[in-house]
Amino acid sequence: MNFQSQKPKVDTKMSEEQQPMADLPSPSSDVDPSLIVADAEEGMFNVADIVVFVLFVLGLVGFYLYKKYQESNIVKIKPISLAQLKTGIVESGLDVLQRMQDSGKKMVVFYGSQTGTAEEFTTRLCKEGRYYGISAMCADPVEYDIETLSKLKEIEDHIAVFLMATYGEGEPTDNAIQLNEFMRNEETDLTGLNYAVFGLGNSTYEYYNKMGKDTDELLEKRGGTRLSPLGMGDDDGNIEDDYLNWKEAFWTDVCAKFNLIKSEDNLNIRNYKLEEHESIHSSSVFKGEMGYLGSYSSQRPPYDAKNPFMGKLTVNQNLCSEDSDRTVFHCEIDIGKAKMKYDAGDHVAIYPENNPKMVKDLAERLDVELDQVFSLDCVDEFTSKKHPFPCPTTYRTALTHYVDINTPIRTNVLRDLAQYATDENEKEFLNKLTSNTVEGKNQYNNWVVKDQRHLLQILEDCPSLQPPIDHILELMPRLQARYYSIASSPKENPKSIHVCAALVKYTTNSGRQAEGVCTSWLQKLTPSEMDEYTIPVFVRRNQGFRLPRRAAVPIIMVGPGTGLAPFRGFIQHRAALKAEGKEVGENVLFFGCRHQDKDFLYSDELYQYADEGTIQLYTAFSRDTEKKVYVQNIMEDNGYLIWELLEQGAHFYVCGDARHMARDVHQQLIDIIQLHGKRERKVAEAYVVSMENSFRYQKDVWS
Repeated sequence: MNFQSQKPKVDTKMSEEQQPMADLPSPSSDVDPSLIVADAEEGMFNVADIVVFVLFVLGLVGFYLYKKYQESNIVKIKPISLAQLKTGIVESGLDVLQRMQDSGKKMVVFYGSQTGTAEEFTTRLCKEGRYYGISAMCADPVEYDIETLSKLKEIEDHIAVFLMATYGEGEPTDNAIQLNEFMRNEETDLTGLNYAVFGLGNSTYEYYNKMGKDTDELLEKRGGTRLSPLGMGDDDGNIEDDYLNWKEAFWTDVCAKFNLIKSEDNLNIRNYKLEEHESIHSSSVFKGEMGYLGSYSSQRPPYDAKNPFMGKLTVNQNLCSEDSDRTVFHCEIDIGKAKMKYDAGDHVAIYPENNPKMVKDLAERLDVELDQVFSLDCVDEFTSKKHPFPCPTTYRTALTHYVDINTPIRTNVLRDLAQYATDENEKEFLNKLTSNTVEGKNQYNNWVVKDQRHLLQILEDCPSLQPPIDHILELMPRLQARYYSIASSPKENPKSIHVCAALVKYTTNSGRQAEGVCTSWLQKLTPSEMDEYTIPVFVRRNQGFRLPRRAAVPIIMVGPGTGLAPFRGFIQHRAALKAEGKEVGENVLFFGCRHQDKDFLYSDELYQYADEGTIQLYTAFSRDTEKKVYVQNIMEDNGYLIWELLEQGAHFYVCGDARHMARDVHQQLIDIIQLHGKRERKVAEAYVVSMENSFRYQKDVWS
């Protein structure tokens, strides 16, 4: 936009106040000169002058007070941390030591959680502490002044446990960024801190359990005393079993260290008490909001995990052909009113809703009035978490928005539910599933994990089981947001976020149908002139998946299936720069799917970009040839091109399946460097490591 400098208009006509002599008689007139002087003196301080003077004085006083306020507050201003930049959440700065002393706690369990599993394990560990006479508290690191952790040694026989999940490619979860920064600070002194660590990760990722390993190592390096060896849970295997094994070893070590004995009493421990409200105004009832009452109806920025924006779903269409056995949605979400910013490569988080039929079936099975308003209030007055989810609310809202009723039931939930079975055989069976015996663990793995049995199916298979709804709501994990790579660029779509997501639907070993919570929900939302839908969303910055700062740098993109999503944003961005007349480097895309005529996503767009010279497109259709061809195979066929671009400084990107595709592409990249670069294998591997360290090799993968 061009701005022109303009001179301010000046009114040359003088006002009456600007012409004080105009009203005075001429000295040559017959008027007494003394009267003239008197009139002139009276005019020197008229009302306007007094007003101006008063305003001037008030202005000076105001400026003085403002400067004093700034000076008095300057020491209170804290620098913005990386955690706040990523999430927009500002920590409240609670003192860990003070909170534990006030509440009489001996153990604190911090959790770094992105999907809710670490938080769930934390709640379970704290609850179990009561069997050992230990009062424990759960702690979200983002809520605390983490520097006060160094004072914890003032509590005799204290215990600090860290349950740390790894997000993406070796990164901390959003709520643990601040904690990670603190521990990496060389000046941090944690001498005398009694600690233990359990990491949560996925072995299909290159940096498996990096945060758990780093936390354990850093705590020792900063002077901490390890109470029990590092435990690691693998989400690609049986993370429940991994946690149980670590937990047993942890409590054994704690008992040996502090001379404790586990109580054999069957303690019925409840963290929350139920209150049903008979008379309450609807404006005081949560209706699905994540953090702030009424935030869905009265929207205000900033938008984040606790305050998502209700974006209007404007487009929702299937990208696959009618005869395809797959369904992939292209969704467009209007964010114009939110003024949310995003970059190509970022993630959008969507809060889904549970299947209404499953909610209805659960209510009927448990004899629950869905529209009854209730609250679950924490019995521990010192906890920062007063409710397991926003309360007061209705049972319908809780089962729809707040608890995950689709996840396979954990052993701790089964153990607590077993007491409500009136049939002794069913009770014995459920208790066996939760036992520490090899037979019990195998049976749990087969009947629950492999068969993907969720709450409703457990209740169907155990007819005598009749647990109260409030205990179920206390035990079940929170329904988490689902993250998707944004499939658009703000250069082309500044007021809209595009999503490319595949419908998850399959048959379990038990013969039941299972479906993904978010994608099955999105499938039912088809916007039209008659039907409008809004969905809760927020943007998560993905600094580890970014285009080069200089547009002239070439890029190589490998993204089969929905792994194409972020590259659609990359291509839109580079095409827009090219249209602006800027120099743009080569854009090479390797895409793969099963059938060219059934599930070639955005095929028309990609062919058009290729015809215009915006991209070089290489495709692999694995089921259209006698021998299956995948993206790594067409990479091999074009190895010399890849090598040439790498030597020109190209950035290399991979998006999609972590278990097989990303690993195969990684090995193929090393092969190409070894062959066309004429390098030894170890030198080629070091070349790739160097690319990773300089952010020229970036991944956005999932399992």
